[in-house]
Amino acid sequence: MLALIMTKDNHHVFSDGELSRSEDTLRIDTFDGEMKHLPVESIDTLYLHGQIDFNTRALGLLNDHGVPAHVFGWKDYYKGSYLPKRSHISGNTIVEQVRAYDDPDRRLMIAQSMIKASIHNMRANLVYYNARDCSFDAEIDRLKSLKSEASTVDSVDTLRGTEATARKTYYSCFSDILRKPFSLDRREYNPPTNETNALISFLNSMVYTACVSAIRKTALDPTVGFMHEPGERRFTLSLDIADIYKPILADRVLFRLVNRQQISPDEFESDLDGCLLTEDGRLTVLKEYEETLDRTVEHPRLNRKVSYKTLIQTDVYSLKKHILTGEPYRPTERWW
Repeated sequence: MLALIMTKDNHHVFSDGELSRSEDTLRIDTFDGEMKHLPVESIDTLYLHGQIDFNTRALGLLNDHGVPAHVFGWKDYYKGSYLPKRSHISGNTIVEQVRAYDDPDRRLMIAQSMIKASIHNMRANLVYYNARDCSFDAEIDRLKSLKSEASTVDSVDTLRGTEATARKTYYSCFSDILRKPFSLDRREYNPPTNETNALISFLNSMVYTACVSAIRKTALDPTVGFMHEPGERRFTLSLDIADIYKPILADRVLFRLVNRQQISPDEFESDLDGCLLTEDGRLTVLKEYEETLDRTVEHPRLNRKVSYKTLIQTDVYSLKKHILTGEPYRPTERWW
């Protein structure tokens, strides 16, 4: 069966088959004999979850329309991204980005802003559930203290320790937030060991790819991060931005899915590769995630409603302006 999730911008393809170009549109032919056309002009980002074959003509069409494709391999592990050529290219921006990274004080200041926003957003989730039959006063106070500590550290290495402590404190509350039988004794991945870890890993990969797509729309280099060290196999700036949005997007979607009983343990499978979502489970999760990504909130500085996807893009542009002009960098701290 041809399994698709299509929103206004993101298209998710789960079926095994072949992706090809048919004149000026994309065509998917499944191994079961089904066929569907995807109008490329309506796609912001393409997600390939099935075992999909594609050729240079299909990639050329994606490139012509500036559409990135994120590829998920066996068991839906994120494998990588195809990023088309940029419409915004600026050697000056990349030079200034690298200069900011190479300057220990500037790098630390940017990383501190990111981690303070991340801790704020973790704390906001606990405050929300603290008012709903949970008791997180000690953890809320601890996160407030750790956010203050993040402002005073003298190195990125020390900041990483502060962030790790904050995340451990935050994750320790998940079992109390989640409806049974879902629980989280500790965060485990590669592979995930239970249903909650599987949900966190899958949703975190969705947030990461959303950040990859947002950065691609600017002239920033996604491989030069400030909190995470640059590496050969990952977009470290995307990891930086994703840390801000995991509590806002990934975790709130997780809490809603579990507590509203929109997902059940039957939508997971366990084997030697760990615990992973079934295809039906992934469809359930992505439907809620995409609906959340398109939800809007009133932005206090822009004086208009913006979607969660636009919030991510706004953060990336704020970072770019800061790097180029020194304008204050304001990563999103949940206010709504």
